[in-house]
Amino acid sequence: MIAFRTSIDEQLSLAREELKKLHDYPEEEFMRIIKEVGFQCDLCARCCTRDFNDHVFLLEKDTEGIQQIDPKTIEPAPYYELCDQKGNFYVSGYALKTKDDGSCVFLKDRRCTIYDRRPSICRLYPYMLHLEADEQGNVAWRQISGLNLHGCYHADIDDEDCKVIASEVKAYESSFLEQRIAFLEKAKKHFADRKLRHVQGVYDREMRLFNKGGEINVSVFHKGCFIEHTVKKDVSG
Repeated sequence: MIAFRTSIDEQLSLAREELKKLHDYPEEEFMRIIKEVGFQCDLCARCCTRDFNDHVFLLEKDTEGIQQIDPKTIEPAPYYELCDQKGNFYVSGYALKTKDDGSCVFLKDRRCTIYDRRPSICRLYPYMLHLEADEQGNVAWRQISGLNLHGCYHADIDDEDCKVIASEVKAYESSFLEQRIAFLEKAKKHFADRKLRHVQGVYDREMRLFNKGGEINVSVFHKGCFIEHTVKKDVSG
């Protein structure tokens, strides 16, 4: 979870530290976890719904690919990282939209309609890495996959496939953190040049209005720039 109440410099430091820990994470350990989990998709499509996965965050290359398919299917990713004193929000990327029932905008009859061009995280799921504490309180990169919520487990995955999965997941998580670091570096300069600052009180106030159906301005980081959007939450029903 992003620590909204820390400064940009502190968030940058944390993100860089996470990236270093990710690079240091032993591939053999992750391969062992992958083999132990042995996930196998059973086509239930639960992972493609908001009930099981809050949102699908898009790396910049994923955003470009989805824009070529249908630019109306993306939106600013939720959980905006920053808010300046004027009430403008900032977020590090885009996410896929969902339909009214909470399923992915590209899901039809429990099947992905863009399967060959699906985003990176969809290709790798459920093998994601996150900083997490173990039972002894040791924080390290660990695998999280929503175990026992969907799919099948303990399938046999050979060493070569495990190695490929581990490498691809590590590459995804590296890209995710690099995108976040680039976003924070851009935000730091943007704020300094315009004499802006992140104000948690304004963030909280504007989010309360947003959750009641009010409009907010959100600048999304993409290709080294901030792209402005007006966002309004559907509170009907």
